[in-house]
Amino acid sequence: MNWMEQYRSKVVSAEEAVQAVQSGNRIFLTGNCSVPKTLLQALVARAPELENVEICQALTVGSADYVSPEMEGHLRVNTMFISHNTRKAVHEGRADFTPVLLSEFPLLFKNGHLPLDVALVHLSPPDEHGFCSFGVEVGLSKSAAESAKIIIAEVNNQMPRTLGDSFIHVSKLDYIVPVDYPLPELIMAAEGENEVIEKIAGYIADLIPDGATMQMGIGAIPDAVLKYLFDKKDLGVHTELFSDGVIDLVEAGVLTNARKSLHPGKIIAGFILGSRRLYQWVHNNPLIELHRTEYVNDPFVIAQNERMVAINSAIEVDLTGQVCADSIGPRLYSGVGGQMDFIYGAARARDGIPVIALPSTAKQFSRIVPMLKQGAGVVTTRNHVHYVITEYGVAYLYGKTIRQRAQALINIAHPDFREELTRQARELHYL
Repeated sequence: MNWMEQYRSKVVSAEEAVQAVQSGNRIFLTGNCSVPKTLLQALVARAPELENVEICQALTVGSADYVSPEMEGHLRVNTMFISHNTRKAVHEGRADFTPVLLSEFPLLFKNGHLPLDVALVHLSPPDEHGFCSFGVEVGLSKSAAESAKIIIAEVNNQMPRTLGDSFIHVSKLDYIVPVDYPLPELIMAAEGENEVIEKIAGYIADLIPDGATMQMGIGAIPDAVLKYLFDKKDLGVHTELFSDGVIDLVEAGVLTNARKSLHPGKIIAGFILGSRRLYQWVHNNPLIELHRTEYVNDPFVIAQNERMVAINSAIEVDLTGQVCADSIGPRLYSGVGGQMDFIYGAARARDGIPVIALPSTAKQFSRIVPMLKQGAGVVTTRNHVHYVITEYGVAYLYGKTIRQRAQALINIAHPDFREELTRQARELHYL
């Protein structure tokens, strides 16, 4: 049987495909902008017939029907990154959160820590050899899918074909559900274009040398930095994700990847979040390679990029340099993501620049604090932190004493809070 015959023999409706899910199963759900919404809708419709089905995922973009209160006892999400559409369920105890480095997320499945019964994936149409691409979400999905006993694939005519370690042959799929709908779009720059973000982005851009390789985390700050780089030369990208901002830098001849010490000439990433323009741009684009996250986010792979710049954000930073980025006190908010992977990887790289960037205030409270809130999670430890940047400047902490760190961080705090921070620092014997 050739691959086209195999393909046709596996085509079913979404409703037929999810009949393969049984009570007590553990499912992997492809996430980010690649959520297979037709399969997910069919699974939600079937849910009343099922009990104790666990859905493992990271960030998902789209409907949250599958975590609604009505799903309790039928479908239960176990998320490794708390996105806005699962946060309420986690806080109410109707969904679970598993802390894990993003570089190790696929290894939970690959190494048998969380054995998978079924994987729900979202693929491009097959090429002339019968290989489908995982499209805009390769990093978290490929190893997980390969680890599952059953693979149910939504094959979407509008999913771009991305290159790299991004393919699966139709012979490996158990059920195929053809669909044709636009992928969800996520425009990160729209989150917060304001004077504070622009100042922070400018400070970060000043640190980036010609020939640097960059990682951009999720959020308005990393995306805003790209607008300040048009006077740079031969920049490159090695990142867990990228968005629309890279297109203009490539077209301007700034982002050439020519001086990368690892994968020269290529943009390396795990997944893509952005607009339809971005999805069309990455389709069959040999400049771009998407790889598994356990490779892209491995700190010892990242460290092979000379002049590696890692840009990540935080909820608050204490005066010793501890960075909280996943909770507000004990209230879980997101997850570690790739922050620790890239901060450590950039720190280990030759001439690396690991950056934590955050506005100095949130809702009229200082985000530079004497101590993290009780119960707050430490994502980047005081031992790993190098640069902390707010709209008031740059604090370089690596190799500095607690006294030096406290003073440097007070100097970049909002002026309204510096006097009180200084008083509390003295009470703590930091100054």
